[in-house]
Amino acid sequence: MSPPLKLMALDADDLAVISTHVQDARVQVVDIIWRQAEKRLVIGMNRLDWEQTLAGETEPRRLVAALRFDRVLACKSRNIDLGDQDSLLDLVGIEFHESEAPGGSALLHFAQGGALRLDVECLECELTDLGPEDIAPDQGAGIA
Repeated sequence: MSPPLKLMALDADDLAVISTHVQDARVQVVDIIWRQAEKRLVIGMNRLDWEQTLAGETEPRRLVAALRFDRVLACKSRNIDLGDQDSLLDLVGIEFHESEAPGGSALLHFAQGGALRLDVECLECELTDLGPEDIAPDQGAGIA
């Protein structure tokens, strides 16, 4: 079993690495938490353990993980029903578009055509593994 990941992104190249690790992650809408007063967005997810897959393991494994963005000025969604707390989304990837350095927008793309756009003062993102998926079967990651 590979050790838990803890990755930080402070620029677009760093975010591309995190994006690779969260590709095909399952996100339940209830686990998208926007803390406007704290300028923070936290997303709980069940991500594929790509390291295990690339190591040749035949049975794919999912890990419960938290993706956190700090210094978020605004969070906007497109084609995501935030009122449907049980809705399940498949994360395709994340990209960063710089506007006035060091600020810009982080775009989270979902397979169903949905997207989240985070306008940030500067890019500060962290991905942390919390454990194997079987901790909370058939539930969201339960990030609060």
